Amino acid sequence: MGAMAGCWQFQWKVWRRAVSCACLALCLLVGCDRTPEVDELVAPAPGISPPEVVREFRGVWIPTVANLCWPSKPGLSVAEQQAELLALLDEALELRQNAVILQVRPASDAFYQSAIEPWSEYLTGKQGQAPSPFYDPLEFAVNEAHRRGLELHAWFNPFRVRSLKIAAEAADSHVSKRHPDWVRKYGSLLWLDPGELDAQEYTLRVVLDVVRRYDIDAVHFDDYFYPYPEKDKKGRYLDFPDESSWKRFGAETGLSRSDWRRRNVDEFVQRVYREIHDVKPRMKFGISPFGIWRPNHPDTIAGLDAYEALYADARKWLREGWCDYVAPQLYWTIDHPPTSFPVLLDWWTEQSVRERHVFPGLNALKVGGEWPVEEIARQIGFTRSQPKAGGQILWSASAYRNSKALRDELAGNVYGEPALVPRFAWLDATAPSMPSLKVDVLEGGYEASWESTGEEEAWLWALQYREGGDWKTRILPKGETNIQLAASIDAVVVRAVDRSGNASLPAVLEAGPQIEGE
Repeated sequence: MGAMAGCWQFQWKVWRRAVSCACLALCLLVGCDRTPEVDELVAPAPGISPPEVVREFRGVWIPTVANLCWPSKPGLSVAEQQAELLALLDEALELRQNAVILQVRPASDAFYQSAIEPWSEYLTGKQGQAPSPFYDPLEFAVNEAHRRGLELHAWFNPFRVRSLKIAAEAADSHVSKRHPDWVRKYGSLLWLDPGELDAQEYTLRVVLDVVRRYDIDAVHFDDYFYPYPEKDKKGRYLDFPDESSWKRFGAETGLSRSDWRRRNVDEFVQRVYREIHDVKPRMKFGISPFGIWRPNHPDTIAGLDAYEALYADARKWLREGWCDYVAPQLYWTIDHPPTSFPVLLDWWTEQSVRERHVFPGLNALKVGGEWPVEEIARQIGFTRSQPKAGGQILWSASAYRNSKALRDELAGNVYGEPALVPRFAWLDATAPSMPSLKVDVLEGGYEASWESTGEEEAWLWALQYREGGDWKTRILPKGETNIQLAASIDAVVVRAVDRSGNASLPAVLEAGPQIEGE
């Protein structure tokens, strides 16, 4: 047994040196001045050819507005709130997902401690009332997601203020009380007017406050910029009441009212992207627009004109690179031509001229009702067959509770193997250093352990091991740095993965006969 332990460690020393020499030789050959990225160089130990680790964004939305998903109702005890959230995170992990998109600002309120906006009434039952005993839900969510190796994307509604259907009075610190001049009543909701420059500045300040204070992985916006059209009692569409801001800021621009509204949103999105990255250069920014940019784009598509009705030029944001990923809400079936899922998916990926990621949103809530589970499985299949679609996001986490068939299909078939998120190379293209790896012999098996070797701390570990000629993959959070393996395991591979999805060169060990000479 001791001889076997010496073999594992000896071969690791030899192969690590061989890999380093191979890297140096390649650099000298091509004249590079840096270590090649892992995706450009495969340098396993002799005789070891582990399969590629799957790359796929597997996200799920967790809405908090109107208690659609979490918490299940307002005013739950802290213990109940935390237990519900932990169950959602555990379920995502069990289904081999790798990201949760948590709504932290549903209506100009906060699911976190804020000096700018009041506590959400969807959390405690009363706007402005903190949880008691005190805890910070966002801090709790970030810590628990990361402990499981899940990304946490903080989801903001940038301009929604409050539902008029809520009878309770808003808190004195709510923007509807502090800055009523920025707020517009439209249909059943109150909205911040995107044409008010101070309102834009206010929302940006809210977002950057979270970016600075929390270890989130991304800022995420949904499809609400200007509101979806609503009708009056006579069935006529209402126009957004922005006459005041139009007269002060828009009328003399020479733009039409529609173009001016679009410019307001364009400039806001561009500024959010720039200032997020000024604070944290590796922070991701994602937007989930309505799934149809304009009817007839492509020419078989019909439906709401988001460009004209919502003043959201999401194609421009994607083409200009003002977001790191776009998640168009493709909430329709494959076989319905006016809103065909694969037709729209292909169109959106064609717009990604700067190679930003496209992660379509899928309406998993329809499974078990209007849709068979096979519809979602087929849609995920289409994302995998489209080279520019790097994954998907499911709407929403409640779908798991509604359909055992969906859970079984995802866990047993669709997400059969774990996956790393795609690389965000434009944010950071430098891979972490290859970790150190050792294997110790235990009674009846082995214990593999590893650690970082460079200045950059690993965010995740991609572990692979071979048994009976078959490879298994596990994605482990940074805090897990050892694992016990059966005696039948004959090879182990570990890569360090950073927050941008870059993976290190592999550290490799293989069991074999003792080699003399060192």
